[in-house]
Amino acid sequence: MKSITISSKDAGQRVDRLIQKTFNRLPKSLMFKEIRKKNIKVNKKRCTPEQILNEGDVLELYLKDEVLQEKEKHYDFLKASTDLDIIYEDENLVLLNKKVGILCHPDGRDYTDNLVARLKRYLYEKGEWSPEDASFTPSLANRIDRNTGGIVIAAKKSQALKEVNEKIKSREIEKYYLTVVHGKMPKNSEILTAYLTKNEKKNMVTVTDIPTDNSKEIITQYTVLDYYGDASLLEVKLLTGRTHQIRAHLAHIGHPLYGDGKYGIDKGRYRQALYSYKLKFNFNDENCLSYLNGREFQAKDIKIYDDFKERKY
Repeated sequence: MKSITISSKDAGQRVDRLIQKTFNRLPKSLMFKEIRKKNIKVNKKRCTPEQILNEGDVLELYLKDEVLQEKEKHYDFLKASTDLDIIYEDENLVLLNKKVGILCHPDGRDYTDNLVARLKRYLYEKGEWSPEDASFTPSLANRIDRNTGGIVIAAKKSQALKEVNEKIKSREIEKYYLTVVHGKMPKNSEILTAYLTKNEKKNMVTVTDIPTDNSKEIITQYTVLDYYGDASLLEVKLLTGRTHQIRAHLAHIGHPLYGDGKYGIDKGRYRQALYSYKLKFNFNDENCLSYLNGREFQAKDIKIYDDFKERKY
């Protein structure tokens, strides 16, 4: 005999589906037969396969032990690291501080340990999410290159993901970056406009002053925070969000990022001095995330900022 008390995460499921996902040695035909024979009950009463279970219900199965062995759970995300820097969390969102060197999503080489896998493990071990009974998988609303660090917005719910995606697109979620570039900037603050063309095969972009075939307009705003010698510390606000926009745009005007071996002058280096360090929520309407309106979040312990202050560039 086996007794299961229905938890909040299992509530709302049908009797037959919960049984099938829990016991892998119980054939469907036998399960239906035993339900008819009243050997499977809910709250000590007869049940039906399609009956919906509520939190606190007690499901009892008066069957042989050999058919009541629970399925062993093997999830790749449980192999991911538990190292997760959480800036903010509520019932809808998690703001994560992604460290330099970590992928946001799996690729061919690093499949098991990446930011989204770490998020899934965190929420699974908290009991907030399970791949077996959830209609939504926790997802990242924005992504940052492996060698760039900073704030990534993760959604716990479908509606929250939809809302964040829309607000990023409409620029109602403002993203600010810290970067260190070569040379002294011509102005203390400026809004730059150009055109960007992406080469998918090479995973590179080209920036031009005039539009070309398949190009898209880019708008990048910078403010000088400090400088010394040949290095300028900038805060950059993206007014458009294109692939490699900051790196390529600043390199285009003659001020490439330190450590950028792809668009800059530091060939052989691939740890560009770039960090997505601050988010501002400025919504124009009422939505499921309105409680965040006007709030600002900032990452801490930013290495490129500390290195600049210590004159390491």
